[in-house]
Amino acid sequence: MKLLFASDSFKGSLTSEKTIELLTRAAKEVFGDCETSGVPVADGGEGTVEAVINAEKGEMVSCSVHDPLMNEIRSSYGVFGRDQAVIEMSKASGLTLVPGDLRNPMNTTTLGTGELILDALNKGYRKLSIAIGGSATNDGGMGCARALGVRFLDKDGKELEGFGRDLINVKEIDTQSLDGRLKDCSISVMCDVTNPLCGPDGATRTFGAQKGATKEIQDELEEGMCNYRDVIKSGFGIDCDGIRGAGAAGGLGAALYVFLGGRIKSGIEAVLDLIHFEERLKDVDLVVTGEGRTDWQSCFGKVMQGVGKHAEALGIPVLGLSGSLGRDALDICKYGISSLMTTVNAPMTLSEAMENAEELYYEAALRMFRFVKTGMDMR
Repeated sequence: MKLLFASDSFKGSLTSEKTIELLTRAAKEVFGDCETSGVPVADGGEGTVEAVINAEKGEMVSCSVHDPLMNEIRSSYGVFGRDQAVIEMSKASGLTLVPGDLRNPMNTTTLGTGELILDALNKGYRKLSIAIGGSATNDGGMGCARALGVRFLDKDGKELEGFGRDLINVKEIDTQSLDGRLKDCSISVMCDVTNPLCGPDGATRTFGAQKGATKEIQDELEEGMCNYRDVIKSGFGIDCDGIRGAGAAGGLGAALYVFLGGRIKSGIEAVLDLIHFEERLKDVDLVVTGEGRTDWQSCFGKVMQGVGKHAEALGIPVLGLSGSLGRDALDICKYGISSLMTTVNAPMTLSEAMENAEELYYEAALRMFRFVKTGMDMR
């Protein structure tokens, strides 16, 4: 019997690596002589770099960049293979880098993300995968593009700094100084949302509030983003409202697509490609996946959906072991997941569940594998 473990992290309590360790121990206890393997998985958001680097036995590279408020910080990205780098924008331009009382996307920039890309170029990496979840920004990706040579000019020809507040003043975009090495790059943009740049489902209206934008600030940013969209359309012939994912990370998706030639891909699909997931499924009898909470959102580009779909295509059953189940959790069973089990074994608070996450997860794994063994015995 060959088992493959491919779970997302349980944010704040269990890493993907820890779930593999606990599932392996439980499987050996229940089945005895069985072959197990595991691979960390993420959906293109937080934890993507670590998942890919652990799976591909790569390494982390650190460098100095500017955070969303222009403070100099140390950040990092992952490298593997001969010339591949995987970058998380959240490590340079993420919401967690901005104190709660300073969150205002008028005053944040993606410059640091561009600096991560620049460092990777300087070190010779040409196959870039960029995860764009968890941003603190709504600058249309101007900061990122500026770090790579794009100039955003106002009506007087003065170069803008690339903050959210600058969107309304963009009148011309000059790409003549764009880093020439980007022409030799293959850039995948890992994105788990499909929002356009502007409108009710766009970057500002959908994500602005969680980044600290009041209704009044959202109104200003949306006006600016519409201006930015129109300048791009006029200068480059691209309508960013027609590009799925252009509004991700406060419009960073648009900048990576328009200026860097990036291909916007489903985050989970990009990660599964990077870790050669199809190859890992060879001769596998059962896959176990999971996440901290499974609900209706799990069916929209998350780890369990991606793992389930790929395994189902090869006729391999998949079980889900999650911390909790929410509204419409069973919808995930439409994507190759045979059944779901939770780690909690009694009424408890979230903090209690997280404090005892390892013990609860291991016990749940034992229960799950004993059900599987019972089915095998019945057959």
